[in-house]
Amino acid sequence: MSLRSALTRGVALAAVTGALLAGAAAVPAGADDGKGNGTSVAAPNGGPNGPGTGRGDRDPRRYQGVVTAQDGLWLRDRPDRSTRKVRFAEHGAKVSIYCKVKGSAVGGNPLWYLLTDGTWAWGSARYIANVGAAPRWC
Repeated sequence: MSLRSALTRGVALAAVTGALLAGAAAVPAGADDGKGNGTSVAAPNGGPNGPGTGRGDRDPRRYQGVVTAQDGLWLRDRPDRSTRKVRFAEHGAKVSIYCKVKGSAVGGNPLWYLLTDGTWAWGSARYIANVGAAPRWC
């Protein structure tokens, strides 16, 4: 990968993460999901379509996946295993994927998906199988 493309991906990742964190800071966190210390965080500004668009899961920009981790999967606030846990997804859960980025490698796979199932959270592509088309890059 060239230095230019690495820098471009890094800047895009920083922009997406910054926007998500800024939006999440303005919205109060939901109740604990009972799976540990994770909390639900509402999507910033109603999600990628803005407030009140009502498109939900019918948004054509979203892709589908299924959690393959046998014990379930902790979803994070950034594409890195050392960041805060946002929520938990059970084995076999269907998830809505908005886009993908390169992050810290999990089991040799550096890809992470930005999930949009009521919360904005990152899940390692190592434990999420695509259903249909592969997600676009963020």
